[in-house]
Amino acid sequence: MIKIVTIIGARPQIIKAAALSRTIKNFFESRLQEIIVHTGQHYDSNMSKVFFDELKIPKEDYNLQVGSGSHAFQTGEIMMKLETILLDEKPNAVVLYGDTNSTLAGALAAGKLHIPVVHIEAGMRSFNKTMPEEINRICCDHISTLLFSPTQTGIDNLLKEGFYRNNRPPYTINNPNIFHCGDVMYDNSLYFKNIAEKNTTILEDNDISGKSFILCTIHRDSNTDVKENLNSIFYALQDISEKKNIKIILPLHPRTAKMLETQLDKTLYTSVQQNALFKIISP
Repeated sequence: MIKIVTIIGARPQIIKAAALSRTIKNFFESRLQEIIVHTGQHYDSNMSKVFFDELKIPKEDYNLQVGSGSHAFQTGEIMMKLETILLDEKPNAVVLYGDTNSTLAGALAAGKLHIPVVHIEAGMRSFNKTMPEEINRICCDHISTLLFSPTQTGIDNLLKEGFYRNNRPPYTINNPNIFHCGDVMYDNSLYFKNIAEKNTTILEDNDISGKSFILCTIHRDSNTDVKENLNSIFYALQDISEKKNIKIILPLHPRTAKMLETQLDKTLYTSVQQNALFKIISP
């Protein structure tokens, strides 16, 4: 049996992992054994546990409980704790998603132990290396053995960086292969659409059922941590809601929600709080 270790840590990775775990359970349980490692990068229940419960993801086999911290701290802690698990489990491959510190740490730990890395969402680029995520995704791609890209643009980016489309097996870190495979997030959207319509009252709870509304979220540090940028965004949202008379639903990461009080102009912050068309909800 093939053993894979799936590494997740942030909210999007937990959601994406649901698609793979579901497929393994339904079609490949006799051929694939999945070990799930949760790094604990996102540890708030609204950012982690709720997704395991609602998306029916198997409970993680390991939780590293790394928590918050600087990029160096998170990456280093995950690598040190993960190395012991990988040495004990001896997987055939490590599966990684996206571009977080958990992704980078998983790629480095597995690569240095000569364990093949499978990167889902490979080839995504912002072409802005001041973003930590851009560094993470580039490094992970160039340590990977199998690279799965959801878009043709991602494939084109990898080709420009020296990857080849039709390498022949056996695939290794020195002989990787790239695949245009589609988007696991879209797979999940289709799969959970009917379940969500039956089980959730979120539209009714926010008085937007059958109505036009704007769904918005903000979490990049270049937006949340730069006072000028955050104020510009909220001035624009406030203006749109008032002029168009349309409700804006804003699910906010706990960290971003805390930033509003300190980063927004006081008059703007008060007007946002008093605007009945502006609804800030949990993530």
